[in-house]
Amino acid sequence: MTTPHAPGRRGSGCRAPKFVSLHRVTVLVLYLLYAIALSVALGRAGLRGPAVAREPASRGSRPARVLIVGATGGTGRELVRRALERGYEVTALVRDPARMTVAHPRLSVVRGDVTQPESLDSPMRGQDAVLCALGHRRYYPPSRILSEGTRNIVRAMEAHGTRRLVCETSLGIGDSAGRMGLYYTLFVIPVILPFYYWDKTRQERIVARSGVEWIIVRPGALKNRPARGRVRHGRGVGGFLLTPRIARADVADFMLDQLESDAYLGAAPGITW
Repeated sequence: MTTPHAPGRRGSGCRAPKFVSLHRVTVLVLYLLYAIALSVALGRAGLRGPAVAREPASRGSRPARVLIVGATGGTGRELVRRALERGYEVTALVRDPARMTVAHPRLSVVRGDVTQPESLDSPMRGQDAVLCALGHRRYYPPSRILSEGTRNIVRAMEAHGTRRLVCETSLGIGDSAGRMGLYYTLFVIPVILPFYYWDKTRQERIVARSGVEWIIVRPGALKNRPARGRVRHGRGVGGFLLTPRIARADVADFMLDQLESDAYLGAAPGITW
């Protein structure tokens, strides 16, 4: 004999899976809308440069003395090594000198913190250019380390007459929004790095409004690999589908090239393999 179903059991058993499925779809749609909206906001907030790079201007003398900020980070270490190889007098500004593993007669290591303006005064004296590779791992909560640190760098440069700033930011902001590929655009940036990238947009605006000669360099996803020596650079590099990548060593070489080139003066080229 078949036991009759209790009133209402048949309908409730069928509706529950449909409700869960609809809930998941709703959450997914809302998340995608958030990720897309964030990408659009990063595009509007970051620097939106000219359609083409500027024509080279007449250049002055080759810089001889450079200050490297963020010198113990991934790109910063490559900048120090390669700047020394090119014959520059290098001052490395670091929070912890013990982390600097490079020793060289033309390298001076100075303890400092870019969030404290007074610590930039002495190392900035006599410098011809600054290479900024600021970064940090304080992804949460919201932070202004990149933007406020860069603001202090710019002010010190203007006070001491330091001529040129080459600043590393990232693809995915300004007129390169979305060009870090779907994985970064839809997951990494909105979930892990939203505050970090938002601070990069403030950093770019501070550089662009400064009174120094500036070039912003926007690399793709950074890798600890040997330099290839051949890179794609300019406006429009990167991809909307796959994640563009590049070795930190190649980024360092490209940033050092900008010390003696005016091709990207006042622009924000992307750089990838």
